[in-house]
Amino acid sequence: MFEAVAKAPKVSRSEFDARETELHAALLECQRKVRESDFSVLILVSGVEGAGKGEVVQALHRWFDPRGLETHAFWDESDEERLRPRFWRFWRALPPRGRIGVLFGSWYTEPVVKRALKSTGSKAFDRELERIRHFEDTLVDDGTLIIKLWFHLSRRDQEKRLTEDDKSIKKRKKSSVRHLSPLARRYSKHYDRFLKISQRAVRRTDVAHSPWHLVAASNRAHRDLSAGQIVLDRIRRRLEQQQPSSGRVTVSSPAMYKAGEQSVLATLPDDAVLDGDCYKRELLALQSTLGDLSWKAHRRGINTVAVFEGCDAAGKGGAIRRVTQSMDPRLYRVISIAAPTEEEAAQHYLWRFWRQLPRAGYHTIYDRSWYGRVLVERVEGFASDLEWQRAYFEINAFEEQLVETGTVVLKYWLNITPEEQLARFQEREKTPTKQHKITDEDWRNRERWSDYEAAVNDMVTHTSTEIAPWTLVAANDKRYARVEVVKRYVEGLKAALKHS
Repeated sequence: MFEAVAKAPKVSRSEFDARETELHAALLECQRKVRESDFSVLILVSGVEGAGKGEVVQALHRWFDPRGLETHAFWDESDEERLRPRFWRFWRALPPRGRIGVLFGSWYTEPVVKRALKSTGSKAFDRELERIRHFEDTLVDDGTLIIKLWFHLSRRDQEKRLTEDDKSIKKRKKSSVRHLSPLARRYSKHYDRFLKISQRAVRRTDVAHSPWHLVAASNRAHRDLSAGQIVLDRIRRRLEQQQPSSGRVTVSSPAMYKAGEQSVLATLPDDAVLDGDCYKRELLALQSTLGDLSWKAHRRGINTVAVFEGCDAAGKGGAIRRVTQSMDPRLYRVISIAAPTEEEAAQHYLWRFWRQLPRAGYHTIYDRSWYGRVLVERVEGFASDLEWQRAYFEINAFEEQLVETGTVVLKYWLNITPEEQLARFQEREKTPTKQHKITDEDWRNRERWSDYEAAVNDMVTHTSTEIAPWTLVAANDKRYARVEVVKRYVEGLKAALKHS
């Protein structure tokens, strides 16, 4: 695969200057159009150590207006990054719509290095490549233009670069020092193995909507001009056409639940109740246990993500309070999810949830969550059929990454009947301290009860997985629902501690 780009033709200084001037102007014009568009551009700079990837990034900064360019270098992991799932750092670095991002090193670096140094096996490596493909599918489906550049250098040329760097350092010619990565010398000893592993990574992730572009790096002028021209051509094509699709989702009738069929919610016991004495006794015992478990989980670095969804007035807030009353406030955050802000709307819908993931040993509790994509956004038409249909896969992949990195994922749906909801709405209107909880939108949503029921049924069917199942809670009786929620929270932490 890489043999075809082993050598690059020489480019004279005069030719380089002329072409660079033209390229610079064209890239600036494209950047201006991107700024006015509804998509982002993500440029991945990867390749053989010593190929001059840093010099290419510098060239991109010369050619683009740096005010619309964001560059992130992924070298060592910070403490914050090590305490979260691997892709957390990449989600935080994604550019918003209208901007261009450059990733110097990317989600490919760690899997390739680990496999080349034999710290992971071939099956684990292939699983990670599959996850990368799904991640890139997710970004492309949302409109991101991904431009993947691989800079190749033969073993002979790499050794030549290392020798040049050594001579420059010895002579203290600062202007000529290329500042090769400190990893270049270490990895050069395993050149053949890195090449073999890299070829596999490139081959398995080279797809039509996010292809790899191989660039010969033996001649610096040719390398820079080639990279710039590839970026220019890809952006121009993207500006000229409609948003490309990965082809991964082709569903004409995405809904599974049909009106008149029995919903999964119909299996819940609407008459489940708990008397006052039992409620107090059971709740206090569970809260005491939960308080102890939360500290044990903290000491072992086990973090928890809890999602609370449910009908309007189903008692999500009350249930959350019964969970948090037993925990030290230093160990948790409660995040109430509303309509996305302007900043959040400029990103993929999962971006704001990735940003808020807890570090190891802590809890993040979401009052409504990423499931809004397949609930309110589906029902109200804020997401197209294609968008909310593919969200099932995206959400499952997201939660799978959380679980694989040791996160406890707890998902609650609190369900009440239409009759109980009406009674609670009326009570809120009559009670001064609860009137702020009822809005015209709440009343309007009641008119679409059957639409939301269908959405909930499909949501549970598609996203209640063996690693992150839904807990469906009959919530007509608040006391019963609160005890059930805390009980399941305790069970989740106990299971995680047992297997940690």
